Amino acid sequence: MVALPVDLYAATEEHGPGLHLVHAADGGRVRHKRVCELDGQQLTPHETARGWDTPDGRTVVITDADLDALPLPTKRVIEVLGFVESGDVDPLLYARPYWVGAAAAGAQRPYALLVEALARTGRIGVCKLALRSRERLAVLRPRNGILVCQTLHWPEEIRDPGDLSSPAPTTGRELELAEVSEMSGVDVDELHDDYAAALNVLVDTLAAGEQMAPPREPAPPEDLMAALEASVRRARSTRS
Repeated sequence: MVALPVDLYAATEEHGPGLHLVHAADGGRVRHKRVCELDGQQLTPHETARGWDTPDGRTVVITDADLDALPLPTKRVIEVLGFVESGDVDPLLYARPYWVGAAAAGAQRPYALLVEALARTGRIGVCKLALRSRERLAVLRPRNGILVCQTLHWPEEIRDPGDLSSPAPTTGRELELAEVSEMSGVDVDELHDDYAAALNVLVDTLAAGEQMAPPREPAPPEDLMAALEASVRRARSTRS
């Protein structure tokens, strides 16, 4: 795996009429306010936190500081798991695209190397990243010398078509996960949502009245060139 410090920028935007909610009787704008249901106070954004309801009816309050301290290897970096052909990823999994920028001076050379390697091989990188308090599966591809990161739905997020008929058997969600992991040279167990697991640990810890231990320092990232060479060796051994 390779960790690349990055900044993400939205690659798309919505166009169309800017409708907003109004009072039908007089056209006045409808404003949404944050009001506490216990004391009726109107709150500012700085006075709010997130809550998790426990099975015994308690609410565990989780602050931004708690979430920032979650021990995620993908915080502020893209963790490249492997490289696949673009056709190996089911288009149904694709979500939102982002432009990718190198976040530090030391990331400039690995960034340029990854762009060139992907462009020459015609492959895409399978990766994980933390985005908006969630860990996402994603792919990296080059576009005009710039990396594009397109988030993917986790395979378990794809809804079953139910009774819809098909002229051919549909691919199960477990099979989709297995195909992506096999082609990228990654074990199935590696393609899971570490954020959800870390959040469950945080909730259990806070519910017990304890504090989370400081996160451990992440392991140093693998050299990008070594990872690319290993990927080439795997591809050659597969073809032979």
